[in-house]
Amino acid sequence: SGRYGQLHGSVEGTKIITCHLGNGSSISAIKDGKVVDTSMGFTPLDGFIMGTRSGGIDPSVVTYIMNKEGLTPDQMSDLMNKKSGFLGLSGVSSDCRDLWAAAKEGNERAKLTLEIVSYQIKKFIGSYAAAMGGVDAVVFTAGVGKNNSGLRKKIMEGMEYLGFEIDDAQNENGSGAFAMTKPSSRVCGLVIPTNEELMIARDTAELCS
Repeated sequence: SGRYGQLHGSVEGTKIITCHLGNGSSISAIKDGKVVDTSMGFTPLDGFIMGTRSGGIDPSVVTYIMNKEGLTPDQMSDLMNKKSGFLGLSGVSSDCRDLWAAAKEGNERAKLTLEIVSYQIKKFIGSYAAAMGGVDAVVFTAGVGKNNSGLRKKIMEGMEYLGFEIDDAQNENGSGAFAMTKPSSRVCGLVIPTNEELMIARDTAELCS
């Protein structure tokens, strides 16, 4: 979101949704440069399915599985954090690249996993747009968000009602920080590489000053 502000002059008066998609993922609603909502909760487990994390689930599922399988709290935590998500649903891998390859080869569980994650992300984008009273830009970042053009397209398809017009060529071939939407698009879709090391350095410097 900070990089978006640099590219577009300011974050003041803007409504941005950032989709940080990697092995661990989160989505944030950012209004006037300040985060007003995020998909993560008490821990990074909340939200939507990730590489090995389950994302948000009905709390009763936890006690049901613990009772049915005779699991301890630590075993249940391990199941939700390390054996769920892409890995648990697909039975293939926690790596999104492997899922795409398996889906292309006809693996139905891999296809289903990709459908679920794109659907869940689409719901977050829609709900955050509603919560902020609109959206000016949707930003994709991190390993999967930056590199997986197919997932970006799958997520944004059907969201034309928000004013989002995808440019297929740009989405597929863009590099660095680039727009994946047409100039006529009312909502700007961007791909911006993340720089977590820089953010950590800045936060550290601020704490030490």
